[in-house]
Amino acid sequence: MRSDANIAGPMTDPVPGPRTESAGEDVSRETPPPPLDDTPIGRAAQLAVEALGRAGEGLPRPQQTRIMVVANQKGGVGKTTTTVNLAASLALHGARVLVIDLDPQGNASTALGIDHHAEVPSIYDVLVESKPLSDVVQPVPDVEGLFCAPATIDLAGAEIELVSLVARESRLQRAIQAYEQPLDYILIDCPPSLGLLTVNALVAGAEVLIPIQCEYYALEGLGQLLRNVDLVRGHLNPALHVSTILLTMYDGRTRLASQVAEEVRGHFGDEVLRTSIPRSVRISEAPSYGQTVLTYDPGSSGSLSYLEAAREIALRGVGVHYDPQHAHAVGRNSQHSVSEGIQ
Repeated sequence: MRSDANIAGPMTDPVPGPRTESAGEDVSRETPPPPLDDTPIGRAAQLAVEALGRAGEGLPRPQQTRIMVVANQKGGVGKTTTTVNLAASLALHGARVLVIDLDPQGNASTALGIDHHAEVPSIYDVLVESKPLSDVVQPVPDVEGLFCAPATIDLAGAEIELVSLVARESRLQRAIQAYEQPLDYILIDCPPSLGLLTVNALVAGAEVLIPIQCEYYALEGLGQLLRNVDLVRGHLNPALHVSTILLTMYDGRTRLASQVAEEVRGHFGDEVLRTSIPRSVRISEAPSYGQTVLTYDPGSSGSLSYLEAAREIALRGVGVHYDPQHAHAVGRNSQHSVSEGIQ
């Protein structure tokens, strides 16, 4: 949350002693320094300092690794953007985070500054060739505690190659179980489809995070995704559940965005994060520089929103519901399955 306090501290006087005004005895004898956020540059600087300061506060670590599957078969809803920026936010809060890029386009790898040309060891080798996950994981530059298992174009054929393999649905799960490095979070970026790659992610994870854009047809097709989650839970992974819904591309200037947000909250209730992600040029620009918005522009509205969303996710994981509007945590009152939300 923004603070109105002057975070840079008072300006120093070239001459010792208080500055005085000569206009009348009722005027304060000491002139306060101008607020830092009087100018656009000052406001941006203040937000950047506060964002990085908030990131350094640290959050409670989960008792065991939280494996979150970021899925939505619709394209363009912000899956990859959400994956990399939430991962960076959690890492900046002090967590150890692994991003697994399961999308053959490799956009998450690009956004994290990870090389993923055809010869790079990748998640394809893990799924199809049974290579250990530790052999393909790379540290992300600029963000301590953040790691990535990249995707290469080879992954485009993995759907077909997996069909004939033994235990084809659980190959990612076995690779993660054999990974010995300590992690607080694993975020899996799924392709915009419900094929074997997404099924591997759903079998490996316990939580599903669904980004939903605040636009027309936002809920279109979600029923099929929820049915697939139910099928995987019933046959392959009893622990799987939809834990988080994140509203993305929110434009507060339009009535449509607020109507969609209201509809999504009506369907999903408490699973919807209170924090929503605004439409932001900075969020869109960051991947072209091989960065997340957290390092590209720490003071931007997109960066602050992802930091708040990460705090909310982390606190929910330990049974606390975080309200960014009031900047205090309250006990979460209830939980319910969202599988009944959309038919």
